[in-house]
Formats: sequence, structure tokens, C-alpha cells
Amino acid sequence: MAAADDLTKPLSGAPRKGRGGDPASRLPWAGLLGGLLLLIVGGVGTYLLVTDDPLGGEPHAVVPIETGIAEATRDAADEARSGARIAEMPRERNGTPGVIQEDASGVTVVRPDGSRGGQSIIISIPDEARDVRSRNEAGSGSGREASEPVGALVPAPDPRLVEESRYGALPRIGDDGARPVDVYARPAPPGSSGAPARVAILVTGLGISQSVTGEAITRLPPDVSLAFAPYGGDLDRLVARARNAGHEIFLQVPMQPFDYPQNDPGPHTLTVEAGAEANIENLHWVMGRFTGYAGIVNFMGGRFTSEQDALAPIIAELGRRGLGIVDDGGSSRARIGALAREADVPTAQGDVLLDVVAQQEAIDDMLGRLEEQARERGFAMATASALPVTIARIEAWARGASGRGITLVPVSAAFSEEVGG
Repeated sequence: MAAADDLTKPLSGAPRKGRGGDPASRLPWAGLLGGLLLLIVGGVGTYLLVTDDPLGGEPHAVVPIETGIAEATRDAADEARSGARIAEMPRERNGTPGVIQEDASGVTVVRPDGSRGGQSIIISIPDEARDVRSRNEAGSGSGREASEPVGALVPAPDPRLVEESRYGALPRIGDDGARPVDVYARPAPPGSSGAPARVAILVTGLGISQSVTGEAITRLPPDVSLAFAPYGGDLDRLVARARNAGHEIFLQVPMQPFDYPQNDPGPHTLTVEAGAEANIENLHWVMGRFTGYAGIVNFMGGRFTSEQDALAPIIAELGRRGLGIVDDGGSSRARIGALAREADVPTAQGDVLLDVVAQQEAIDDMLGRLEEQARERGFAMATASALPVTIARIEAWARGASGRGITLVPVSAAFSEEVGG
């Protein structure tokens, strides 16, 4: 009997409890979990679709800003309280007319046409940040103590000194007689006019390489002037950064060398064959690339600068716009100095080319020659290319210049010196 009972038992083992068994055991857990997961994914996707988040969830920071009306007549006290300087003016850049651009502390804000008189965004720089910047700008080799702040250059562009053109903002003499060569120049160090040995250095070729340009801006003393080529990108920002660091700015203008076109300075080169009208148009294109420069310096130009008929209209145009001109000293046949003095245009000429041989020992030798000329004549000027080795050697030389009796001054100080010819 027992054997028969064993044969008739269900195979499931334990006897069932009640009619329906355990309800929990019959729930579709896998399906429920899958559905919950789909709901979560769908909810996140819906949020991303309906939420206006241009950063797409990327990590970012939110900083407070202050809005206010940017007025051309803001006085110095307002500037000091806001911690920012804003110059507002209609601009044309890269073929886009009617744009209002505000340049302050290296930050460029472009707004649609018609927004003049509306609210501007003012970014305030805390006092602590300005103190750090001042210490950085004082830099080694400038002859200043690290704690002594360096006076900032006036904001650029100055609305008085702007002429709108199809090429952008061109420099001009203000209605009050103010000239870019005076307004945008870096003041010479106090007491430097009576120093027995003054030296000015112009480093050219900035704006092409972002990294080298940054090195020149941060490593060179503020009294070293910088010349920007017209072919770089983001020139307004780079020039504003250089000026905020205290560097006086010049514009390089491409001019025809003797072996042109085999050796081509680049687009919009001024040439002997082009004629005065075409050359002035090309000059305007170059001038419109950025603002805030005190004058121009030739880029190449051995042939062009030796031809009086070709060069004279350019000199006259510079005088009409209140700019200075620097002869880089690369050609003994250049007529820049003579024609500029005849036209009453501020001019200076380089005495020493520092890096004809771009090697440390050769550059150091040329810096020594520069010192000798400064001691003999009271003033000497050098030009150099923006090469990493050149920047490093000028930085090292300037570090001990004041201890050797050398006073470093900006290139604009040379406009009042009897140099070259």
C-alpha cells in the first residue's frame, strides 16, 4: 500500500498550499525590471530633448555677471568700480557690416546690429586677480620690483581714432588732434629720458604662431615692443592680450623685396609696379586687420623701400592717419627715414638685427653689440624675429640690463631720437 502511494505522488515534491499556490512566485519579475529600465532611459532621453542645454551635459561653471549701460563718457571712477573698460563702436570685420564690438581685457564681444545703447555685459576682475596680473607683468628683466604694478595702456580702439571702411576700422587723427602714434604708445619709464644708455627692442612676426606669440607676451618685459603680422588668426584678441600685458604694438606691412615674387611676403604686398592707388588700397587692407597700434614696420621691402616714388605716397598716408613708421634696418638702401622726416612723420630705424643667425651665442653677441652702441650714442634700437630662441635670449639679457647701466624703453621712445637716416 505504501508502495502504491509513492507511485501516485506528484513529481513537484512539496504539497501545494491552497488552491492558487504562492502569488509572489507567479509575478513576471524579469519583465517588470526591464520595463522599469526602459522608463528610466526614456525619461532621461525626453529631458535631453526638451531641455535647452547647449553644453550637452558637459561639466561647466556658472559665474555671476553684472549688467549695465556702456557709455562712451564713462569716467575713470566708473571704470575703477566696474573693473572693466569698454570701448563701443560700429565695426566691420571679415565682410560683416554693422557689428558692434566691445574690447576689454582681451575679451571680444560681438553683438548684432541695432543693439547700441542696450545693456552690455561687464565682467569685473577682482582686485586679487589684478594684483596677480600686475606681479606677472612686472616680470623679470623689466627693472621693476615684482610688487610694483605696471601701468596699463589706454583701451583700444579709442573711438576718436577710428575711421570705418570696407576693410574694417582704420586709424585716423581725432577731431581734437589726437594721433594713434601718441595715444597707443607705451610711456617710457620715469626718468629714462636722461639715462645714459637707452635700448629699444622690437620683436616682429607675432600673431602667426599662437604658442610663440603667447611666449613673447608673457616672457618679455613690457618695455619690449611687439609687431604683429597681418596674416594671423584671432588678431584682435592677441593684440588686446599683448597690450593688457603692457606691450606697445606695431603693424607689419608686407613690402616688395628685390627677389620678388620668388620671395613673396604674402597677400596685399606693396609693390613698385602696382602704383600709388593700388598700394594704398593694400595698405588699408593690412591696417584693418586689428587696432591699437602706434605705427607700422616694414616686412621685407628691400626693393619697395628703396624707391622714392613708390614709398612717398605710403609715408604721406601714414602722416595723414597719425601713425609712425619703423625701418627694421634690413636694407641699407631704404629711404624710410629720410622721406618720413621730410613729411614730418615720426620715424625710427633699427641699428642691430639680433637674430640673423638664430643661435644662442650669435644672439648674445648681437645683444652685446647693441649695448655698446647704446653706451656710445646714448640710444640704440634692435629688431628681432619671434623665434623661441630669440625670446629666451632677450628675456635673459633684460634680466640684468639695469644692473649693467642699460635702460630698456619702448620703440616709440625712438621717435624723438636722432637715429638712422
